[in-house]
Amino acid sequence: MIPFIDLKTQFKHLEKEIQAAINGVLEHGKFILGPEIKELEERLADFAEVKHVISCASGTDALLMPLMAQNIGPGDIVFTTPFTFIATAEVISLLGATPVFVDIDPSTFNIDPDKLKLAIEAVKKQDSTLYPLPKNIPAAAIPKVVIPVDLFGLPADYDSLLEIARQENLFVLEDAAQGFGGTYKGRKAGGLGHAGATSFFPAKPLGCYGDGGAIFTNDDDLRDKLLSIRVHGQGKDKYNNIRTGLNARLDTLQAAILLQKLKIFPTELAARQKLSEKYTNELADVQQEVTVPIIPTGYSSAWAQYSLVAVKRQAIIKELTKEGIPTAIYYPLPLHLQAAFSYLQYSTGDFPMAESVSLKIFSLPMHPYLEHKLVDKIAAIIRQAVQTDS
Repeated sequence: MIPFIDLKTQFKHLEKEIQAAINGVLEHGKFILGPEIKELEERLADFAEVKHVISCASGTDALLMPLMAQNIGPGDIVFTTPFTFIATAEVISLLGATPVFVDIDPSTFNIDPDKLKLAIEAVKKQDSTLYPLPKNIPAAAIPKVVIPVDLFGLPADYDSLLEIARQENLFVLEDAAQGFGGTYKGRKAGGLGHAGATSFFPAKPLGCYGDGGAIFTNDDDLRDKLLSIRVHGQGKDKYNNIRTGLNARLDTLQAAILLQKLKIFPTELAARQKLSEKYTNELADVQQEVTVPIIPTGYSSAWAQYSLVAVKRQAIIKELTKEGIPTAIYYPLPLHLQAAFSYLQYSTGDFPMAESVSLKIFSLPMHPYLEHKLVDKIAAIIRQAVQTDS
């Protein structure tokens, strides 16, 4: 099998730089909050065009910490999409707040702003006939936060979402775990909400060699709270604790690695864009059978995934597998139907777009070092599979 994401080839391109960066940390010995942490945060802030970046131990922490800083807890409602990785909604439940799911736009797979309006109204009126709600929603539930997800690298519709948030006094926490490197109407992913969270999990467009994450914001007060939460809720020092916090620091070694990867990140994003265009062009003659990604005007994707929608998904995957081409399904079961959220008592049919897409979507290999001739081969196999199965 060829690699779905080729981290080995990327390492070969940066081997000397990464080894030197790691050795630098080994030599100075500041493994926790060493100088590379501050440098990385400054570089990330410049890249995302935000005032503050707070690095942390994982993308999950990057979602959890801003909610903690907003004092989200029991009785609070946090809106998000059911078509995402569990971490997006998991952090809501961890704090005792109630996740309220909102269906997706069928073309972008991101949260649908019109459906969000309906969900907010349903919560305010405690009326699930207006929009599906958890069966055990608190009687005095207060809408507090919306977490849009920049799915597969494509930012959500933030102009619409921020206007709804302004009207309803909601905090917008951008989940840019897959979207970092994307843009929305000239603005960078990570800086599109009141705060943004990203992940440096190795398979992400900008990944480290373990777990890692970062939070983006222009809010000075939020930054101060996040710095405290990151180190056990510390005040003036680590033995003066002013709140309950986490052990959520990014390792210095990971920061050193990310600094080297960030240098080539724009080049890698450009390579991903060219590959996405080639995939789309090569599949042009089967787009009645296979739906390619849609990128609205004014948006750009980081192309964390290149995902197709096809009724004949299994037939296509079978033929690709025969030829050693890996695929992945993101996501085979929407969150509202998973056991972890069964306590919300949602039902099949509550979010028809997410449910429909989950039955037909699959992702192809996508990374900056994918050879264009392999894209030709993958597209040819897909065309043949569609024609054979017709």
